[in-house]
Amino acid sequence: MGYEFDLIARYFSRPVPARFLGVGDDCALLPLDAGQQMAVSTDLLIEGRHFFPDVDPRALGHKALAVNLSDLAAMGAQPLACVLGVALPHVDHPWLGAFAEGFYALADKAACPLVGGDTTRSVSGITLSITVFGQVDPAKALRRAAARSGDDIWVTGCLGAADVALRLLQQTLPADPALLAATRHALERPEPPLKFAQSLAGVAHAALDISDGLLQDLGHILAASRCGAELLYDALPVCPALKGLPDAVQEAAVLGGGDVYELCFTASVAQRETISALARQAGVAATRIGSITAGRDIIVERADGSRVAVPSGGFEHFD
Repeated sequence: MGYEFDLIARYFSRPVPARFLGVGDDCALLPLDAGQQMAVSTDLLIEGRHFFPDVDPRALGHKALAVNLSDLAAMGAQPLACVLGVALPHVDHPWLGAFAEGFYALADKAACPLVGGDTTRSVSGITLSITVFGQVDPAKALRRAAARSGDDIWVTGCLGAADVALRLLQQTLPADPALLAATRHALERPEPPLKFAQSLAGVAHAALDISDGLLQDLGHILAASRCGAELLYDALPVCPALKGLPDAVQEAAVLGGGDVYELCFTASVAQRETISALARQAGVAATRIGSITAGRDIIVERADGSRVAVPSGGFEHFD
């Protein structure tokens, strides 16, 4: 057996559901339930661009899959399976073992088995490529173009912690070990609200994940739906660890900070009680932060009516 296949067998071959054909053939075979369509998403993670070279490999294994599961959540889709591509400058068995441990722990929790992939040598650093497959009723899929004027705007979880952790690690904020300890989990071990997202199918109108920043990603819904938004800044669920930071730092983190694998979605005012009940059942924090308008702009206001300056953008992949 070649060395590549030995690595695959050692770290990335585990039993999959009997109805699937997984690792070992040229393609995986994934059955769909009746009336469902396949949802597919791919992400690349590149050392030095998306993660630090000294990141905990268990955390990286978790996050590598989480960022893709977040895209399935944004469509209200149920995970089916995933494939993984790994390019390594050299073979590091302890690193691979820890990475696989973190990856499989989330895959098992999300019922998203690994059914295939590839490994190779890279010329510089580690590159990861993950594709996830899910299924969703096409009539109930959550899409960006479905927001309606008068809809409530909701977000799950809390905002800002991942951005602050990133800036602390990049040393663009003053060193603060306690603050880093309080925010690092959000950056390295995100937990997309999968079950809650699936329950929103047929309840919410439009949705997406806010991995590139709340305002930038909400802007995609507004562009696709040809509408605007009014947000109440004081209603935003700011992560508690940020409370002592200067206002400007908080605003930038909450409105523009990326690596937030939570949902932003819109729904009719009539669905408020239903959404709150679904959030309680799923153990998810869901907060109303504003409303969809007939205009084209995003307006962010404080409770006293003063406006918050809107950041120029969120994460930009080609900066």
